[in-house]
Amino acid sequence: MTRAFVFPGQGAQAVGMGRALAEAYPAAKAVFDEVDAALEERFSALIWEGDIETLTLTENAQPALMATSIAALHALQAEGIPVTSAAYVAGHSLGEYSALCAAGAISVADAARLLRLRGRAMQAAVPVGVGAMAALLGLDFATASEVAQEAAQGEVCQAANDNDPAQVVVSGHRAAVERALEIAKARGAKRAVLLPVSAPFHCALMEPAARAMAEALDAVDIKAPAVPVVANVRARAVSDPAVIRSLLVEQVTGSVRWRESVAWMGAQGVDEFWEIGAGKALSGMIRRIAKDAETRAVGTPEDVAAAKG
Repeated sequence: MTRAFVFPGQGAQAVGMGRALAEAYPAAKAVFDEVDAALEERFSALIWEGDIETLTLTENAQPALMATSIAALHALQAEGIPVTSAAYVAGHSLGEYSALCAAGAISVADAARLLRLRGRAMQAAVPVGVGAMAALLGLDFATASEVAQEAAQGEVCQAANDNDPAQVVVSGHRAAVERALEIAKARGAKRAVLLPVSAPFHCALMEPAARAMAEALDAVDIKAPAVPVVANVRARAVSDPAVIRSLLVEQVTGSVRWRESVAWMGAQGVDEFWEIGAGKALSGMIRRIAKDAETRAVGTPEDVAAAKG
């Protein structure tokens, strides 16, 4: 079988995630220690013992999910399953940083600092309450894009996440997104619901955050990844560090082309997707995109043992 490692995005966070891995594997604990040092705080205590509201703040959720994913990957590697056993790595939104870190393109410390900055910059780009995001269920990407265009009416409303064949997320000004809900229902959406997020990610309103990330990424060493990384905004594999750097900036305002990314990996022969880190949201999406592919979630010592099995 041909394998890909995929890494979750925001929404997968849970208090306590990764703790059992850190207790079972020194290599996993070392990841959390490195993130603590990079952020100059006992960040692992927030992940393992904090409250969900604080953990869910964008500036915390992003580095926390990356830390948990890389801890799980290092536990796998301790059991003799290296990242190079995968043909590709990919991540959903912030998960792309986890994928790049997994493949050795970005260090753990740099990934933690970049994601802390990314979270803060995304939150600061739009005043709370001005933007919104909504999930449109039961519409394909083309129809959802038409809905977003019709709803914009001079404001920003964009198809932000193409998650799977029947789930598209739109993002933009709150009034425009609320109009999109009604238009989507009229166009036959099974459900159209506002999402509990603090900012309108992956749309033009994030341009100030994209500028902040461009400046930060210029100061970071990005190496060629050991495994090709399937980029969100391209839905194709990339390996050139200069291209990776520019795509990470573009990703802040661009669409997460997850459905196309998974389909592209499937077309390259990938028939086994391992979701590395917290939750199982990507596995559900993947099963709706690549119906014959196998999925496996690896987020606990038991999952690592089963993978080694």
